[in-house]
Amino acid sequence: MGQSDRSLERKAKYNISAFRKLYQHWVTPVYHYFLYRVRNPKEAEDLTSQVFLEVLEQLPNYTEKGHFPAWLFTIVRYKSADHFRSLKPVIPIDTTQISEDLLPLLDHAIHTEELRCLSRLIQALPENEQELIRLRFVAGLKYGEMAVVLKRNKEAIRKQVSRLLHSLQDKLEEENA
Repeated sequence: MGQSDRSLERKAKYNISAFRKLYQHWVTPVYHYFLYRVRNPKEAEDLTSQVFLEVLEQLPNYTEKGHFPAWLFTIVRYKSADHFRSLKPVIPIDTTQISEDLLPLLDHAIHTEELRCLSRLIQALPENEQELIRLRFVAGLKYGEMAVVLKRNKEAIRKQVSRLLHSLQDKLEEENA
C-alpha cells in the first residue's frame, strides 16, 4: 500500500470521514470474497457489514505496520470460518465468478463445458488451495499480504500459487484433450 493509504489508515482511527474512505476502498474486495465463498448476495452483504463493524471497533487497536489488507482479511477469514462453522455443511467454490486475473489460465476455456470442468477441478482441491485462489484472485491480495494473513513465507505462497495454476492448467488440458 502507498504512503497515502497508510496515512488514511492512521486517520481512520479517529476520523469517521477517513474511515468512510477506507471502507469505500476495501468494501468491494471484501464483498467479492464473501460472495465467492457463500454464493448468496444477501449473506455476502451481511458478512461484509459484520467485518466493517468489527474493523470500526478494532481499528483503534490496529498497530500500523503497513499490513492493513492482511489485518483486514484476517478478520474476513475469521468471519467466514464462523459463518461456515454455524452452517456445518461445506459450500464448494464456484467458478462462475472467477476474477479476470485468472483469465490467462482460462484463455482457451471459452466453452461452457470447459468452465464446468475447471469448476470440478477447483472443487476437488483441498480447502487450503481453494483459499489461495480466493485470496489471490477473488480478494485480489498481493503475495506479501497473503503471507501475513496465512502466516507463511511470501515466496512459498507465490510458488504454491504458481504450481497450483500450472497444475490446474495441465489437468484442464488433459480433460479437454
